[in-house]
Amino acid sequence: MVKNSYEIKNRKRARRRAAIRKHLRGTASRPRLVVFRSLKHIYAQIVDDDKGQTICAMSSIAKGFTAEQGKKKTEISFEIGQKLGEKALSSGITNVAFDRAGYKYHGRIKALADGARKAGLVF
Repeated sequence: MVKNSYEIKNRKRARRRAAIRKHLRGTASRPRLVVFRSLKHIYAQIVDDDKGQTICAMSSIAKGFTAEQGKKKTEISFEIGQKLGEKALSSGITNVAFDRAGYKYHGRIKALADGARKAGLVF
């Protein structure tokens, strides 16, 4: 049986994600900033794992966000990080644990993290 390359890629990412999540847990004092990226969009949320609750979230398809025409996905990711950081600061969150969810810390993931740091989040 021939396996598709995307199936192998997704299985490897799921394995990396599980390994990361074994050691990473969001608390009320230091919640977890989770990132998910699809081919077109990027999603990020800040989660308190003790309560099982999402504190704030932002994505490239959210109602409060409009991307300018002709912007690259990395630039949009940077803006999403900034907006999420601003939302978190208004909720009283300054420290977070960054959960890259098995993705490489490169490109859009790194841009989102840089935007969140620029907004004032510490991780």
